[in-house]
Amino acid sequence: MIEPLKHDDIIKICGGRFKLTALIQRRWLQIMQGARPMVDTRGMSDLEVVVQEIAEGKIEPVFPEEIVDDHDAN
Repeated sequence: MIEPLKHDDIIKICGGRFKLTALIQRRWLQIMQGARPMVDTRGMSDLEVVVQEIAEGKIEPVFPEEIVDDHDAN
């Protein structure tokens, strides 16, 4: 199992399990389409890379509905 997924800390970073899943899916697709990883990838699968990026705070958990809400507040 991927180490950061064993703890609830990564879930708290994203604001819940569903948001974590959405963030993983979005970033995983970017990696598969050729985006450059933001962590050392030696010996890691693409999924492990994505989870490590989230755990290290390299990816901000911002979702489209939050972006819309921020613009509506102005």
